Amino acid sequence: MTALPTRLDLRPMAADDVDELFAIFSQAAMWAYDPPAVHRAREQTADYVRRAAARWDTDGLSYWTARLRATGEVVGSGGAQRHAPGHWNLNYRVAPAHQGRGLAGEVLAAALDAAAAHDADAPCIAFIDLGNPASWRVARRGGLADQGLRRGSVDGVVRHAWADRPLDDATYPPVEGA
Repeated sequence: MTALPTRLDLRPMAADDVDELFAIFSQAAMWAYDPPAVHRAREQTADYVRRAAARWDTDGLSYWTARLRATGEVVGSGGAQRHAPGHWNLNYRVAPAHQGRGLAGEVLAAALDAAAAHDADAPCIAFIDLGNPASWRVARRGGLADQGLRRGSVDGVVRHAWADRPLDDATYPPVEGA
């Protein structure tokens, strides 16, 4: 098991978090590796939060809103969410003003612990965009290994699949030459 966060208070995403998360997700710097993903409207963030919150009821685990324990400031989000075909999708997003301080690693460590507690037989995968080496470093430091290019579980976009174990090629086919 990994160490639990010490600087962060991780709470299940809830409707009360929308404004603070929109302030983060609407920053172009947050999505430098994927500019079209910038949240341009508050409702986009509200939809994301609603979907994440609903997964707590159906799966018992989903994404958190990350707050600094010392101040209560929302600094990002992340966690583990069940995706088809059954793996835990790992997610960690930290506001640009707070990046480079190890906070994403704390979210990742907590997500891995929570996923293992809920279903240790399911692989944990972080699908990371090709142009996001900072996220690769977080994944590597968190004990994940690059399993090569695979299609993302939600949108089919080719990304590097960083996982806590070797992936079954029949379930998660490698993408050659992408």
